[in-house]
Amino acid sequence: MIKNLIRKNNRVIAVVGATASGKTAYAVDLANKINGEIVSADSRLVYKGMDIGTAKPTKEEMQGIPHYMIDVVEPDFDYSAGLFVKDAKICIDKILEKGKTPIVAGGTGLYFRLLLENYDLPNVEPNYELRKILSEKSFEELYQILFDLDSDAAKSVEQNDKKKLIRYIEVVKSTGLPLSLSRGEKDCEYDVEWIGLNFPREELYARINKRVDKMLNNGLVEETKYLLKRYGRIKNIVDTIGYREIIWALNGQMSFEEAIEKLKQNTRNYAKRQLTWFRKNQLINWNNYPEKKKK
Repeated sequence: MIKNLIRKNNRVIAVVGATASGKTAYAVDLANKINGEIVSADSRLVYKGMDIGTAKPTKEEMQGIPHYMIDVVEPDFDYSAGLFVKDAKICIDKILEKGKTPIVAGGTGLYFRLLLENYDLPNVEPNYELRKILSEKSFEELYQILFDLDSDAAKSVEQNDKKKLIRYIEVVKSTGLPLSLSRGEKDCEYDVEWIGLNFPREELYARINKRVDKMLNNGLVEETKYLLKRYGRIKNIVDTIGYREIIWALNGQMSFEEAIEKLKQNTRNYAKRQLTWFRKNQLINWNNYPEKKKK
């Protein structure tokens, strides 16, 4: 398949899939084969210092291939999907101007939808007064507010993602319309080749468990302590899978053994949600497992 990917003037290759499905290694291998550079599409890799808990690729793993949209802002900055699209387009155009192929790789479905599909964000200005009021509520309270306004939108939000709940409530209240009707459509600026990576469920879960063990061996607990000391208990840390469970253990809410098992379970659940999201895109080629695609 790789040798058939012939770059056009605006050709972009998207590499998507669940966490621990080998997207980074695949994208690097592909970049080496077709003279490409990589744009990360991961909502947590943009944050500096959040390395081990997000499985951020190391310099060795990058193999000298330029990577963009990694370590963009500090964790206490509220980096939005809209900002990602703006910044990622600059990176893609820069790569195209070099005569190389942009490879957008990651697992944040919304980023791909807004950047490489025909969806557009609602043109609604931030309501900071409303955001302040909503930010004091729990995830469960916010979920119920959005559910009463737009049940479909509420069901699409991942567990503990208060930021997205608040934005959706803000949009629905401002437009008076369900989110699905207030979102616009646009023509995609790029000719996109979609590649989906996946493994049989038990194999994927084993890879997730192995990754968590590797994170712990690499110093996940120490990194969590460092982030808490430097930034405090900000939402981008305490609401991120990996740090969140370690914080529970540090708080004494559960043992470290229980926290590790919870981390593995939450990551598996997140992988299922990622695959559910990406499978809605009929353009993604899921025909082969990653190891077969490299041949």
